[in-house]
This record gives sequence, structure tokens and C-alpha cells, in this order.
Amino acid sequence: MELEYSSSLNGASFLFFELKQVIKLKQQGLTKDEIRKKVREENLFQFNNQGRINRALPSVMKRAEVIDEALAALILEGSIEIGKVLNLYAIMKTDLLFFEFMDEVIKEKLHNNNYLLEKKDINVFFASKAEQSEKVASWSDNNVEKLKRAYMQILYESGMLRTRKGKELDRLIIDEQIKQHLTQIGDARYICAMGE
Repeated sequence: MELEYSSSLNGASFLFFELKQVIKLKQQGLTKDEIRKKVREENLFQFNNQGRINRALPSVMKRAEVIDEALAALILEGSIEIGKVLNLYAIMKTDLLFFEFMDEVIKEKLHNNNYLLEKKDINVFFASKAEQSEKVASWSDNNVEKLKRAYMQILYESGMLRTRKGKELDRLIIDEQIKQHLTQIGDARYICAMGE
């Protein structure tokens, strides 16, 4: 599927616990509609309002779609670290702008052993995307600011950012099984984007 730039991460950031819930239901053989219904009716994401569920659910469903059987098993049975890496992969695979951020900013930094992520790095990235894309250029400043925060939140929750408000990057330890599998299915670029 061709991805377009989107700011949907504003309502959807990391959502690892939520992804696991959806994958479990998928493994039980539920259809997409049944999963959506069950998540809403039983509040499986444990959110305190319906609006938040409605914002997060489409992204989580999309992420679950790109997780194949082998990866689903790793998410459900593997360590939390493995799960976080795979969630990060699913986010990159379903969000083009975030993938480009990882690929153009984070990968470059780690490649050069530069572990400092500064505000200007993110600002420059968004400014250059706004020059390249009318869609990004049309987003309000408020929307872009929220998106920058969402990106930082994802880096933090995935383990790539040492502290929530910090600037220090950490390399992810990526399990060999994951590297081999993603390489086999033609998704090695996502491993590279994580700084491998």
C-alpha cells in the first residue's frame, strides 16, 4: 500500500499494550469488525474515554495488519524489549513521515555515533518536509508541535530515548530473529532506520 504523509500519530503514539490486545484477538480468528467492536465494548485498551479509543484504534488496527504470524508470536511471547522493537517497526511501516524521521534523522545520528537529539534536529526535519510536501506545509503549527511531541514519546517508549524529556539517544538491542525475519520479508530498511 502506498503511504501518504499523515499526522495520525498525534492521537496514536506508541500504543504497545493496545497492539498486543488486537493481535491476541486476531489470533483468536476475529474479523476486523469484531475486533473493533470488542475493543470498544469491553474497553480493552483501558482508556477512560471513547474519543481516545476512536483516535487510537485505526492506527493500532493498521499496525496489527503489518505484523505477520511469526512477528505476532514474538510480540505475544517474547520479551518486552522484542515487543517494543516490533511495535516501532509497525509504526514505521504504517507511518511514512515517522519512517523518514527515523531514516533521515535517527539513523544518521547513530551511524555517526552522535547520541544527542536536539530540538533543532526535529525542527529542521519538519521544515524540510514542509518544503517538499504541500500536505505537511498545510498542517497548523499546533498540529506539528503535537506531532513532534508524539515522535519524542515514541522514541522514549521504544527505548531509543534515555529519558522522557531528554536528548540522549540509546541504540536498541535488536534480536537476531527479528533481523533475520525482517530481512527475509524485504523489510531490512526498517532495521537500518533503527540504527543497525
